[in-house]
Amino acid sequence: MIRVLKPGLLSSIQDLGRTGYQKFGVIASGAMDPFSHRMANLLAGNEENEPTLEITMMGPVLTFEQDTLISICGGDLSPSINGQPIRTWRSVFVKKGSELKFGGCKKGCRAYLAAAGGFAVPEVMNSKSTYLRAGLGGFKGRALKSGDVLETGKPSLHSLKMAEYLSKQLLHKTVAENDWGISSKLIPVYVGNPEIRITRGRQFELFSHESRVQLFNDVFEVTAQSDRMGYRLKGPSLALSELAEQISEAVNFGSIQVPPDGNPIVLLADRQTTGGYPKIGQVAAVDLPLLAQAKPGDALRFTEISNEQAQQLLIKREIELKELKQGILLKIRGGK
Repeated sequence: MIRVLKPGLLSSIQDLGRTGYQKFGVIASGAMDPFSHRMANLLAGNEENEPTLEITMMGPVLTFEQDTLISICGGDLSPSINGQPIRTWRSVFVKKGSELKFGGCKKGCRAYLAAAGGFAVPEVMNSKSTYLRAGLGGFKGRALKSGDVLETGKPSLHSLKMAEYLSKQLLHKTVAENDWGISSKLIPVYVGNPEIRITRGRQFELFSHESRVQLFNDVFEVTAQSDRMGYRLKGPSLALSELAEQISEAVNFGSIQVPPDGNPIVLLADRQTTGGYPKIGQVAAVDLPLLAQAKPGDALRFTEISNEQAQQLLIKREIELKELKQGILLKIRGGK
Protein backbone atom coordinates (compact mmCIF):
# COMPACT_ATOMS: atom_id res chain seq x y z
CA MET A 1 0.00 0.00 0.00
CA ILE A 2 1.08 3.56 -0.70
CA ARG A 3 -0.37 6.40 1.37
CA VAL A 4 -0.75 9.92 -0.01
CA LEU A 5 0.45 12.60 2.42
CA LYS A 6 0.31 15.41 -0.13
CA PRO A 7 -1.26 14.98 -3.59
CA GLY A 8 0.92 17.36 -5.62
CA LEU A 9 -0.44 19.57 -8.38
CA LEU A 10 -2.17 16.82 -10.39
CA SER A 11 -1.57 13.12 -9.78
CA SER A 12 -3.86 10.57 -11.41
CA ILE A 13 -3.93 6.88 -12.29
CA GLN A 14 -3.46 6.24 -16.02
CA ASP A 15 -2.86 3.27 -18.31
CA LEU A 16 -2.60 3.28 -22.12
CA GLY A 17 -6.17 4.46 -22.58
CA ARG A 18 -9.78 3.40 -22.98
CA THR A 19 -9.93 2.03 -26.54
CA GLY A 20 -12.96 0.84 -28.47
CA TYR A 21 -15.49 3.27 -26.99
CA GLN A 22 -14.91 6.52 -28.86
CA LYS A 23 -17.71 5.61 -31.26
CA PHE A 24 -20.00 5.98 -28.24
CA GLY A 25 -18.50 9.35 -27.34
CA VAL A 26 -16.32 8.00 -24.51
CA ILE A 27 -12.98 9.78 -24.12
CA ALA A 28 -9.87 7.61 -24.50
CA SER A 29 -7.74 9.27 -21.77
CA GLY A 30 -4.58 7.36 -20.80
CA ALA A 31 -0.99 8.46 -20.20
CA MET A 32 0.03 11.74 -21.79
CA ASP A 33 3.52 10.30 -22.34
CA PRO A 34 2.91 6.65 -23.32
CA PHE A 35 6.62 5.94 -23.79
CA SER A 36 7.56 6.87 -20.21
CA HIS A 37 4.52 5.00 -18.90
CA ARG A 38 5.56 1.82 -20.71
CA MET A 39 9.20 2.08 -19.61
CA ALA A 40 8.27 2.60 -15.96
CA ASN A 41 6.14 -0.54 -16.04
CA LEU A 42 8.85 -2.66 -17.67
CA LEU A 43 11.39 -1.59 -15.06
CA ALA A 44 8.94 -2.50 -12.28
CA GLY A 45 8.41 -5.94 -13.81
CA ASN A 46 4.87 -5.16 -15.02
CA GLU A 47 3.07 -5.53 -18.31
CA GLU A 48 3.21 -2.28 -20.27
CA ASN A 49 -0.48 -1.42 -19.83
CA GLU A 50 -0.57 -1.68 -16.04
CA PRO A 51 -1.76 1.59 -14.48
CA THR A 52 0.88 4.03 -13.32
CA LEU A 53 0.67 7.27 -11.36
CA GLU A 54 0.98 10.23 -13.73
CA ILE A 55 2.55 13.13 -11.81
CA THR A 56 2.36 16.65 -13.22
CA MET A 57 4.95 19.38 -12.54
CA MET A 58 4.75 19.38 -8.73
CA GLY A 59 4.85 15.88 -7.31
CA PRO A 60 3.11 14.30 -4.30
CA VAL A 61 4.53 13.11 -0.99
CA LEU A 62 3.95 9.37 -0.57
CA THR A 63 4.74 6.84 2.17
CA PHE A 64 5.19 3.13 1.52
CA GLU A 65 3.41 0.87 3.96
CA GLN A 66 5.15 -2.23 2.62
CA ASP A 67 8.38 -3.05 0.80
CA THR A 68 7.81 -2.06 -2.83
CA LEU A 69 9.66 -2.24 -6.15
CA ILE A 70 9.07 0.95 -8.14
CA SER A 71 10.34 2.84 -11.14
CA ILE A 72 9.98 6.50 -12.12
CA CYS A 73 10.31 7.53 -15.77
CA GLY A 74 9.56 10.64 -17.80
CA GLY A 75 10.28 14.19 -16.72
CA ASP A 76 12.84 14.81 -14.00
CA LEU A 77 10.88 16.16 -11.02
CA SER A 78 13.77 15.61 -8.58
CA PRO A 79 12.49 12.49 -6.74
CA SER A 80 14.02 11.51 -3.39
CA ILE A 81 13.46 8.74 -0.85
CA ASN A 82 13.91 9.77 2.79
CA GLY A 83 15.85 12.80 1.56
CA GLN A 84 18.17 10.74 -0.67
CA PRO A 85 17.90 11.67 -4.39
CA ILE A 86 17.06 8.69 -6.60
CA ARG A 87 17.65 8.28 -10.29
CA THR A 88 14.90 7.91 -12.85
CA TRP A 89 14.67 5.34 -15.67
CA ARG A 90 15.71 2.42 -13.43
CA SER A 91 14.34 -0.10 -10.92
CA VAL A 92 14.24 1.03 -7.28
CA PHE A 93 13.51 -1.06 -4.18
CA VAL A 94 11.92 0.91 -1.32
CA LYS A 95 11.68 -0.32 2.26
CA LYS A 96 8.47 -0.16 4.27
CA GLY A 97 8.01 3.18 6.05
CA SER A 98 9.99 5.17 3.47
CA GLU A 99 8.81 8.53 2.16
CA LEU A 100 8.95 9.60 -1.50
CA LYS A 101 9.07 13.31 -2.27
CA PHE A 102 9.52 15.34 -5.44
CA GLY A 103 11.35 18.64 -5.76
CA GLY A 104 12.03 21.04 -8.61
CA CYS A 105 10.91 20.38 -12.17
CA LYS A 106 14.29 20.04 -13.95
CA LYS A 107 13.30 18.54 -17.31
CA GLY A 108 9.88 17.89 -18.79
CA CYS A 109 6.77 18.22 -16.63
CA ARG A 110 5.29 14.71 -16.24
CA ALA A 111 6.72 11.74 -14.38
CA TYR A 112 5.30 8.20 -14.24
CA LEU A 113 5.52 6.12 -11.07
CA ALA A 114 5.06 2.39 -11.57
CA ALA A 115 4.79 -0.03 -8.65
CA ALA A 116 5.27 -3.79 -8.92
CA GLY A 117 1.86 -5.35 -9.55
CA GLY A 118 0.38 -2.08 -10.76
CA PHE A 119 -2.26 -0.10 -8.89
CA ALA A 120 -5.34 -2.09 -7.90
CA VAL A 121 -8.18 0.09 -9.11
CA PRO A 122 -11.38 -1.12 -10.82
CA GLU A 123 -11.55 -1.44 -14.60
CA VAL A 124 -14.11 0.78 -16.29
CA MET A 125 -14.75 -0.15 -19.92
CA ASN A 126 -11.56 -2.23 -20.09
CA SER A 127 -9.32 0.52 -18.74
CA LYS A 128 -8.09 1.82 -15.39
CA SER A 129 -7.36 5.32 -16.72
CA THR A 130 -8.87 8.37 -15.06
CA TYR A 131 -11.03 10.73 -17.08
CA LEU A 132 -11.13 13.66 -14.69
CA ARG A 133 -13.92 15.72 -16.26
CA ALA A 134 -16.41 12.84 -16.09
CA GLY A 135 -15.17 11.35 -12.80
CA LEU A 136 -14.57 8.08 -14.62
CA GLY A 137 -12.07 5.31 -13.84
CA GLY A 138 -8.78 5.47 -11.98
CA PHE A 139 -8.89 6.09 -8.22
CA LYS A 140 -12.51 7.07 -7.52
CA GLY A 141 -12.61 8.95 -10.84
CA ARG A 142 -10.46 11.81 -9.59
CA ALA A 143 -6.97 13.11 -8.92
CA LEU A 144 -5.34 12.00 -5.69
CA LYS A 145 -6.04 13.74 -2.39
CA SER A 146 -4.25 13.77 0.94
CA GLY A 147 -5.14 10.65 2.93
CA ASP A 148 -5.79 8.41 -0.08
CA VAL A 149 -4.37 4.90 0.09
CA LEU A 150 -3.34 3.17 -3.13
CA GLU A 151 -3.45 -0.60 -3.12
CA THR A 152 -1.00 -2.43 -5.36
CA GLY A 153 -1.68 -5.65 -7.25
CA LYS A 154 0.11 -8.99 -7.15
CA PRO A 155 3.74 -8.60 -8.31
CA SER A 156 4.91 -10.70 -11.24
CA LEU A 157 7.70 -13.25 -10.92
CA HIS A 158 9.97 -10.75 -12.66
CA SER A 159 9.10 -8.09 -10.08
CA LEU A 160 9.73 -10.49 -7.21
CA LYS A 161 13.11 -11.53 -8.60
CA MET A 162 14.21 -7.92 -9.12
CA ALA A 163 12.99 -6.98 -5.60
CA GLU A 164 14.89 -9.92 -4.10
CA TYR A 165 18.10 -8.92 -5.89
CA LEU A 166 17.87 -5.27 -4.83
CA SER A 167 16.84 -6.05 -1.25
CA LYS A 168 20.17 -7.81 -0.76
CA GLN A 169 21.93 -4.52 -1.53
CA LEU A 170 20.14 -2.53 1.14
CA LEU A 171 22.45 -3.17 4.09
CA HIS A 172 21.62 -0.24 6.38
CA LYS A 173 19.86 1.78 3.68
CA THR A 174 16.12 2.09 3.02
CA VAL A 175 16.39 2.27 -0.77
CA ALA A 176 18.41 0.42 -3.42
CA GLU A 177 18.66 1.22 -7.13
CA ASN A 178 19.70 -0.93 -10.03
CA ASP A 179 23.14 -0.03 -11.34
CA TRP A 180 21.75 -0.19 -14.89
CA GLY A 181 18.91 1.70 -16.54
CA ILE A 182 17.46 2.64 -19.90
CA SER A 183 20.05 3.66 -22.52
CA SER A 184 20.25 7.43 -22.96
CA LYS A 185 19.93 6.83 -26.72
CA LEU A 186 16.33 5.70 -26.19
CA ILE A 187 15.26 8.36 -23.70
CA PRO A 188 13.61 11.39 -25.36
CA VAL A 189 15.49 14.64 -24.81
CA TYR A 190 13.06 16.81 -22.85
CA VAL A 191 14.39 20.22 -23.83
CA GLY A 192 12.45 23.39 -23.07
CA ASN A 193 11.66 24.27 -26.69
CA PRO A 194 11.17 20.98 -28.53
CA GLU A 195 11.01 20.49 -32.29
CA ILE A 196 7.94 18.41 -33.05
CA ARG A 197 7.62 16.43 -36.29
CA ILE A 198 4.18 16.58 -37.90
CA THR A 199 2.41 15.42 -41.03
CA ARG A 200 -0.08 17.48 -42.99
CA GLY A 201 -3.63 17.48 -41.64
CA ARG A 202 -6.70 16.65 -43.70
CA GLN A 203 -7.50 20.34 -44.27
CA PHE A 204 -3.90 21.54 -44.72
CA GLU A 205 -4.48 22.69 -48.32
CA LEU A 206 -7.46 24.84 -47.25
CA PHE A 207 -5.17 27.17 -45.29
CA SER A 208 -3.61 30.24 -46.87
CA HIS A 209 -0.10 29.97 -48.28
CA GLU A 210 1.15 32.36 -45.59
CA SER A 211 -0.35 30.21 -42.80
CA ARG A 212 1.21 27.05 -44.21
CA VAL A 213 4.62 28.72 -44.31
CA GLN A 214 4.21 30.12 -40.79
CA LEU A 215 3.32 26.69 -39.40
CA PHE A 216 6.80 25.37 -40.23
CA ASN A 217 8.85 28.53 -39.77
CA ASP A 218 7.44 30.35 -36.75
CA VAL A 219 7.45 29.54 -33.04
CA PHE A 220 4.31 28.68 -31.04
CA GLU A 221 4.10 29.04 -27.27
CA VAL A 222 2.20 26.67 -24.98
CA THR A 223 -0.22 28.87 -23.05
CA ALA A 224 -1.49 28.55 -19.48
CA GLN A 225 -4.91 27.58 -20.90
CA SER A 226 -3.61 24.06 -21.59
CA ASP A 227 -4.47 20.74 -19.95
CA ARG A 228 -4.75 17.03 -20.64
CA MET A 229 -7.43 17.73 -23.25
CA GLY A 230 -5.24 19.96 -25.39
CA TYR A 231 -2.47 22.52 -25.60
CA ARG A 232 -3.63 25.97 -26.67
CA LEU A 233 -0.82 27.65 -28.58
CA LYS A 234 0.01 31.31 -29.10
CA GLY A 235 1.83 32.46 -32.20
CA PRO A 236 1.08 33.64 -35.71
CA SER A 237 -2.64 33.61 -36.51
CA LEU A 238 -3.40 30.79 -38.96
CA ALA A 239 -6.27 31.28 -41.38
CA LEU A 240 -8.12 29.46 -44.13
CA SER A 241 -7.71 30.85 -47.64
CA GLU A 242 -11.49 31.20 -47.69
CA LEU A 243 -14.27 30.43 -45.26
CA ALA A 244 -15.59 26.89 -45.62
CA GLU A 245 -18.04 24.94 -43.48
CA GLN A 246 -16.43 21.91 -41.87
CA ILE A 247 -18.12 18.64 -41.03
CA SER A 248 -17.22 17.17 -37.65
CA GLU A 249 -14.95 14.15 -37.98
CA ALA A 250 -12.77 11.93 -35.83
CA VAL A 251 -9.71 13.43 -34.17
CA ASN A 252 -6.53 11.79 -32.88
CA PHE A 253 -3.95 12.21 -30.16
CA GLY A 254 -1.82 14.98 -31.65
CA SER A 255 -4.33 16.44 -34.12
CA ILE A 256 -3.67 20.18 -34.60
CA GLN A 257 -6.97 22.03 -34.95
CA VAL A 258 -7.32 25.72 -35.78
CA PRO A 259 -10.42 27.49 -34.39
CA PRO A 260 -11.68 30.80 -35.86
CA ASP A 261 -9.31 32.88 -33.68
CA GLY A 262 -6.35 31.40 -35.60
CA ASN A 263 -4.54 30.01 -32.53
CA PRO A 264 -3.87 26.26 -32.92
CA ILE A 265 -4.97 23.65 -30.40
CA VAL A 266 -3.04 20.37 -30.19
CA LEU A 267 -5.39 17.64 -28.98
CA LEU A 268 -4.03 15.32 -26.29
CA ALA A 269 -4.99 12.30 -24.15
CA ASP A 270 -8.36 13.64 -22.92
CA ARG A 271 -9.34 14.97 -26.35
CA GLN A 272 -12.94 14.89 -27.53
CA THR A 273 -13.89 12.09 -29.94
CA THR A 274 -14.79 14.34 -32.90
CA GLY A 275 -14.06 17.91 -33.92
CA GLY A 276 -15.31 20.41 -36.46
CA TYR A 277 -12.34 22.79 -36.63
CA PRO A 278 -10.04 22.34 -39.64
CA LYS A 279 -6.93 20.28 -38.94
CA ILE A 280 -3.71 21.76 -40.30
CA GLY A 281 -1.41 19.04 -38.97
CA GLN A 282 -0.96 15.80 -37.05
CA VAL A 283 1.88 15.17 -34.59
CA ALA A 284 3.87 12.05 -35.44
CA ALA A 285 3.21 9.36 -32.80
CA VAL A 286 6.94 9.01 -32.09
CA ASP A 287 7.06 12.65 -30.92
CA LEU A 288 4.00 12.55 -28.64
CA PRO A 289 6.28 12.04 -25.59
CA LEU A 290 8.16 15.27 -26.40
CA LEU A 291 4.88 17.11 -26.81
CA ALA A 292 3.46 15.73 -23.55
CA GLN A 293 6.49 16.98 -21.60
CA ALA A 294 6.11 20.59 -22.80
CA LYS A 295 4.75 22.97 -20.17
CA PRO A 296 3.15 26.43 -20.28
CA GLY A 297 5.67 28.97 -21.51
CA ASP A 298 7.63 26.45 -23.60
CA ALA A 299 8.02 27.20 -27.29
CA LEU A 300 7.28 24.59 -29.97
CA ARG A 301 8.58 24.37 -33.51
CA PHE A 302 6.93 22.13 -36.07
CA THR A 303 8.87 20.26 -38.76
CA GLU A 304 7.09 18.57 -41.66
CA ILE A 305 7.62 14.89 -42.43
CA SER A 306 5.67 12.55 -44.69
CA ASN A 307 3.19 9.92 -43.50
CA GLU A 308 5.67 7.26 -44.63
CA GLN A 309 8.47 8.81 -42.56
CA ALA A 310 6.19 9.02 -39.52
CA GLN A 311 5.31 5.35 -39.88
CA GLN A 312 8.95 4.30 -40.29
CA LEU A 313 9.99 6.28 -37.21
CA LEU A 314 7.27 4.60 -35.15
CA ILE A 315 8.20 1.14 -36.43
CA LYS A 316 11.86 1.80 -35.58
CA ARG A 317 10.89 2.94 -32.07
CA GLU A 318 8.72 -0.16 -31.49
CA ILE A 319 11.55 -2.43 -32.63
CA GLU A 320 13.89 -0.67 -30.18
CA LEU A 321 11.34 -1.09 -27.38
CA LYS A 322 10.94 -4.79 -28.15
CA GLU A 323 14.71 -5.27 -27.98
CA LEU A 324 14.83 -3.22 -24.77
CA LYS A 325 12.11 -5.34 -23.18
CA GLN A 326 14.04 -8.50 -24.01
CA GLY A 327 17.18 -6.96 -22.55
CA ILE A 328 15.42 -6.05 -19.29
CA LEU A 329 14.01 -9.56 -18.95
CA LEU A 330 17.47 -11.05 -19.50
CA LYS A 331 18.88 -8.79 -16.78
CA ILE A 332 16.12 -9.81 -14.38
CA ARG A 333 16.49 -13.51 -15.13
CA GLY A 334 20.20 -13.17 -14.57
CA GLY A 335 19.52 -11.69 -11.14
CA LYS A 336 21.15 -8.35 -11.89
